[in-house]
Amino acid sequence: MNEKSIYKSEAGRQAIMAMYDDMLAHWPVPYQALTIATRHGETFVIACGDPALPVLVMLHGAGSNSAVWRGDMPVLSRTHRVFAVDLIGEPGKSAPNRPKWDSPAYADWMTDILDGLGIERATLCGISQGGWTALKFAVSAPERVERLVLLAPGGVVADKVSFLPRAVLYMLLGQWGARRMTRILFGDQPVPDGVEEITTMVTSNFNARIGVVPLFSDDELGRLTMPTLLIGGGQDVIRDNEKIAARLRLLLPDVAAIILPYAGHALLNVTDLIADFLSVAAPVAEA
Repeated sequence: MNEKSIYKSEAGRQAIMAMYDDMLAHWPVPYQALTIATRHGETFVIACGDPALPVLVMLHGAGSNSAVWRGDMPVLSRTHRVFAVDLIGEPGKSAPNRPKWDSPAYADWMTDILDGLGIERATLCGISQGGWTALKFAVSAPERVERLVLLAPGGVVADKVSFLPRAVLYMLLGQWGARRMTRILFGDQPVPDGVEEITTMVTSNFNARIGVVPLFSDDELGRLTMPTLLIGGGQDVIRDNEKIAARLRLLLPDVAAIILPYAGHALLNVTDLIADFLSVAAPVAEA
């Protein structure tokens, strides 16, 4: 593998893909695997649910892939046509390309995905870096976003300065570091079976992207008039979700915030909260 590879070795890439393929083989609902051409590389999408239902696009966080949504699919695909998108440059099946964060690239990428899927307007749900990506597109093309679901999103307030040095250190400490990283990301929530093994596998074989996504300006966030739900953990070691909620409430006209005091950055058992938000009828515009 060359020095710019997102994987530490070809064997490591194959190991991560084999793990992902096994998860897809046990996907809890029928799905289609799609590949969408974009100006930033081919993008892998998992499509579930009746095509006649409203569209929900789901964007995972850094260092993961769309398998993180596996447990959410049985609920969300009952009411929506769900498209789980593998972010480019992450350990999924999309292109390894990593465009600059401080550019229009990720908004352009999302535009190409929606256009490639034939989607004019959609609800976006993103966690962490996926939340930042959802916001990046939403501030660029708010008319194409029906609703926003933001799970501990980046780009709203500055990340805690203590996290990045800890993360880099843990990445250097092998399996112990991977287990420690997993533990702090979950807060007081129990770590589900198999998560430590998956985290260790990815950490051991994937070159994580180091850096901090840019913050959105007040003017950018002020463009977001669609209904928005924020869910965050009170024990999040990366971001202060109370501060995120405060800034969104100040700038957005229609935002609900749920802060789970026991949760860390990795959020568990929030599917019903998302489903409840999506089930509320949109207000009818006055003639």
